[in-house]
Amino acid sequence: MASSVVMYSSEPCPYCVRAKQLLDRKGVNFEEVRIDLHPERRVEMEQRSRRRTVPQIFVGDHHVGGCDDIYALERAGQLDGLLSKGV
Repeated sequence: MASSVVMYSSEPCPYCVRAKQLLDRKGVNFEEVRIDLHPERRVEMEQRSRRRTVPQIFVGDHHVGGCDDIYALERAGQLDGLLSKGV
């Protein structure tokens, strides 16, 4: 999959772990931005997503949302298409 994927996350977040597992299973290379290690990046995440919770996942400039959102795309059969487009 050729798209640019960024996931904002933090350590002990179980939703972040689940989202990473899905991306790993799909063989997706992604940039993980740990806002617990880099709190200055939280502002960036909130401005991009207009949300305060993690994970926040982006495919290119497209805001996917959080863990439930990425799994919903997978169940609907839409995640692979989004990842391959590199929106």
